[in-house]
Amino acid sequence: MFRRLLDPAHRPPRSRARGWRRVVGVAIAGWGLSLAADGPSTAAPKSATNDPIASHWSFRPVQRPSVPSNPAWRAARANPIDAFVAAKLAENSLGPSPEADRTTLIRRLYLVMLGIAPTPEEVDRFVADTRPDAFERIVDRVLDDPRYGERWARHWLDVVRFAETNGFETNRERPNGWRFRDYVIASLNDDKPYDQFVREQLAGDALGADVATGFLVGGPWDIVGSPDPVLTAQQRADQLDDMANTTGTAFLGLTLGCARCHSHKFDPIDHGEYYAMTAIFSGVQHGDRNLPMPASQRARVNEIDAAIRSHEASLAKFIRKPAAVATDPLPPVNARLNEEKFAPVMAKVVRFTIRATEGGAEPCIDELEAWSGDRNVALASNGTKATASGTIAGYEIHKLEHVNDGRAGNSRSWISSEAGKGWVQLEFAKPERIERVVWGRDRDDHFKDRVATDYVIEAGEDATHLRVVADATRRQPYGGAAPTGPVYVFEGFGEREAADGRRWLAELEGARKERDAASKTPMAYAGNFSQPGPTHRLHRGDPMQKREPVAPATLRIFEPVSLDPAAPERERRLKLAGWIANPRNPLTARVIANRVWQHQFGVGLVDTPNDFGKNGSRPTHPELLDWLADELVIPRDGGRSWSLKHLHRLILTSATWRQSSAPRADAMERDAGNRMLWRFAPRRLEAEAIRDGILAACGNLDRTAGGPSFFLHEVDRENVYHYHPKEEFGPAESRRMIYALKVRMEQDGIFGSFDCPDGSLVAPKRGTSTTPLQALNLFNSRFVMGQAEIFAARLRREAGPRVEDQVRRAWRVAFDRWPEPAEQTEAVAFAKAEGLPALCRAVLNSNEFLFVP
Repeated sequence: MFRRLLDPAHRPPRSRARGWRRVVGVAIAGWGLSLAADGPSTAAPKSATNDPIASHWSFRPVQRPSVPSNPAWRAARANPIDAFVAAKLAENSLGPSPEADRTTLIRRLYLVMLGIAPTPEEVDRFVADTRPDAFERIVDRVLDDPRYGERWARHWLDVVRFAETNGFETNRERPNGWRFRDYVIASLNDDKPYDQFVREQLAGDALGADVATGFLVGGPWDIVGSPDPVLTAQQRADQLDDMANTTGTAFLGLTLGCARCHSHKFDPIDHGEYYAMTAIFSGVQHGDRNLPMPASQRARVNEIDAAIRSHEASLAKFIRKPAAVATDPLPPVNARLNEEKFAPVMAKVVRFTIRATEGGAEPCIDELEAWSGDRNVALASNGTKATASGTIAGYEIHKLEHVNDGRAGNSRSWISSEAGKGWVQLEFAKPERIERVVWGRDRDDHFKDRVATDYVIEAGEDATHLRVVADATRRQPYGGAAPTGPVYVFEGFGEREAADGRRWLAELEGARKERDAASKTPMAYAGNFSQPGPTHRLHRGDPMQKREPVAPATLRIFEPVSLDPAAPERERRLKLAGWIANPRNPLTARVIANRVWQHQFGVGLVDTPNDFGKNGSRPTHPELLDWLADELVIPRDGGRSWSLKHLHRLILTSATWRQSSAPRADAMERDAGNRMLWRFAPRRLEAEAIRDGILAACGNLDRTAGGPSFFLHEVDRENVYHYHPKEEFGPAESRRMIYALKVRMEQDGIFGSFDCPDGSLVAPKRGTSTTPLQALNLFNSRFVMGQAEIFAARLRREAGPRVEDQVRRAWRVAFDRWPEPAEQTEAVAFAKAEGLPALCRAVLNSNEFLFVP
């Protein structure tokens, strides 16, 4: 009997160990349902038109169907899902299977929803819970478990081709790519409304979720440039194709990429529409981006700035007098902070004119200050009005009103519309006596470009009567150096006064260092955005065969949105996000409801989850899919719209999901693939859940969540990065596998063979292969052999020295049940002959351990 535990042809022993009965011809009444013989038809309604949009089921509006009518369905635990499934079973002369036993249910629930089996103690508590809503209670606990986000984020990351290396020849790491992974995990755990989840991934930089746009640039990126314009154009076309196609498959279930070279052969998407979609993404570039400074961090920086100003005021009397340095030039300009002092002048207008910049780019100023004593009279809050020669278009973070709003940093700055020049003018509410002007390019010290290197500062009673009060000729040549600041002289002061001055200077220098550290913001691989030029339709997809210009627009399958060809970059993505997340969009809710169903049951109601077009499969239960989609958007109980946890809860508490997985001869003959859902079909766990489960069973799983990824490869970091699977494993490699660095074109040496996608392409569903390499890796790899030793040590520690007790504990930990007498006898004999680690290795290789029951 124990040998059968390892036989791949044998189903998980639970079916025998729990005494599952062979169920044949179970009546619909088994679920308390009484359906009319002429139940609702599942055939898609015929279109009255030849319109290619109206004639296809997935392009028609979602309409909530009537739940099959039957008096018994209104019982206390009735679930509309069961009514739809029961109707389909009745049409096919099939009946449902009975409910699985409690041990099976909790194990299934944990593996499907958390990717880790329950502990024996959790199983015991659930089995002993006699309350009628015991299962509903544990479903709620599981949905609140942070492991839910870790488990289900992996499914989404497959769909959006997430990885943390660039792919292609160099395949370099993306050290900040993990932030998008953590964003997905947190979003799922928080039950973020799915429509908001969609919007943020397309335009999170405008919605306070900057990390989310990692979706846009999650695909491969060829960083090797070329002087060949053909190759460069092809690389860019490939990047835009990746963004557009992934958006289409992930959110809409449409294969947009098929229209890149010609109009789609199956779906109503013409050649021009494809390029209208790429125009939406044409301002998106791969790369890291600084995240905005949180309000708490900004408040701390402001506190430090106040302390710096206080120290500077205290030290003012120690500054070497201008007469002593009259011939000394000022330090070069720098990107962070510059100050111009001059003889006090009465003025109502100050103009800062830039005549040249570092690199010749459009100049940028994050804040322009004009000081009268201890007052910054330039602030808009003081009534000062700012005007400029011109402002770059299309950027929310670069606006004229930012130049005197009192908030410094690149994220609130002004950029001129002209390369290498421009001016900003401040008009005060009343004439002011000003004596210095302070300005910078980026006081958060992240950006060094666009610095004004040649400039003139003028002041006067109005814009027509200005005179020069300062200019760049007083400074040393620009070299990007940091400010040297004023020179403090303590000679000539009393001993105590000089000591105070030196202490204040030390405190000032410490405060400046603290500010530098406090003002740093994290980076995320979330892309960069710039205003794009015109987009053209490319004949046959060839970037060198440009045809007519194409304006950014959505697809015409549903309430199309068209934009001006010169629409701001961010507006393009916001409009697309709104179009996809529109509750009337016929595809969005259907596609995600199908994905949820797919990962609950192993296959979706539509088994082509990334293709809801005419070349994809039709739903097996079309009314059920539409009911789920409508319920997601408009819950019948008045709950929150677009809640994925609400959808999970409905599915998990249905009798359909709680069925036994035991096969039945009558049903296997009619529906061997279980497409009619007459049972819960068992399936093998994915690679990540297998590895996590081994670590958990051995008591060796590190539950640290989030943060930078750990490595399952040794990396040779040359011009071309090489990744070699690790052979030795320790505590650093004991976190859940979702936190491992996801490498393109290289799989983990052990679990990669279990059908892991590598992130080069979208992976809407994983294959389930059975290969000799899988068996060898799982039985003979150093990782599994090492974990078997750790498992054996756990059993000795928890069960004591008797082999009989160790075997019983092993079955409880690994299978959530006690061994049967025959299993106990064989396992004890095996452990005594081969050693406890060998038994542990066999247990970790068993089907019962590797399958969802």
